[in-house]
Amino acid sequence: MGSIGQLFSWIATPLYYAISGVLLFWHKLVTLVLSPTNGWSWVLAIIGLTVTIRALLIPLFVKQIKSSRNMQLIQPKVKELQKKYGHDRERLAQETMKLYKDTGTNPFASCLPLLIQMPIFLVLFRLVNNAAHNHAKGLLSISDVAHFSNARIFGARLADTFNGSHDTSVKILAAVLVVAMCATTFLTQRQLMAKNMPADAMSGQYAQQQKMLLYVLPFVFAISGIAFPIAAMLYWTTSNLWTMGQQFYVIRNSPAPGTPAEKAKRERDQAKAARKSARRGGTVTAVESTDPANPGAAEAPESDRRQAARTQPKKQTRSQRKGNKR
Repeated sequence: MGSIGQLFSWIATPLYYAISGVLLFWHKLVTLVLSPTNGWSWVLAIIGLTVTIRALLIPLFVKQIKSSRNMQLIQPKVKELQKKYGHDRERLAQETMKLYKDTGTNPFASCLPLLIQMPIFLVLFRLVNNAAHNHAKGLLSISDVAHFSNARIFGARLADTFNGSHDTSVKILAAVLVVAMCATTFLTQRQLMAKNMPADAMSGQYAQQQKMLLYVLPFVFAISGIAFPIAAMLYWTTSNLWTMGQQFYVIRNSPAPGTPAEKAKRERDQAKAARKSARRGGTVTAVESTDPANPGAAEAPESDRRQAARTQPKKQTRSQRKGNKR
């Protein structure tokens, strides 16, 4: 265990400085309005730290969304491979990996944001724990640690834990945050499965893994959450809320094909087109095109069809034009 502890310390040392630096930056910014000893100044600093980290992880989140979408879309092909090579596990594994490679799908990309956040969460846990015992870490000074260790919200210190305190206010706040942390973890995963997964992908192996994580992760956080400091649970709950907002934006504006989210977007687009046409004095029909070359395109508005159907005036002779002038 000694060598493992030294390895973690070597990896975590840069993170201590980075996380404590970002935390101090936000705290200094907030103290332009609030007192440095005010517990809410540290709460807002933790929220600022969360927003900064999640903003930096946006490229990984985009990669996660693309990988999850590819995993959903190739599930019918995966099922075909399972039927074809179910008797030969080695061949099935080879063909499945080939399919992943050909479609540019990384089955582990969906876990990247979580895997990267875990060391950050553990380092923040250690920073808070050290602050509770008046030990400075990273860029935190002795005065910063003193302010942080004594910071309180709703009568509870940010460094307190559910099972490490006998104070009723601490236990109530910690219990509420444990529930919030578990609920947002569950809703984040549920949001993705309910709206952005095709029907044929809900019964594959990938879907079964997602369903397992849907219930296992909240359970794990419920058990371990009683040992987390209040500050660490604030970070994780805020991170989950960010994820929910980010997923809502992506699912709403760029849904996966064949999902309820895509159907909802198509209906919104049709309603928007109808309102736009109504402002111009026309009407829009929601009838799908019967053109076999482009079956997904909607028919043109009725006013446009009437405009196109108008016939051009007949050509007049020179004598007729002279007669009109008279």
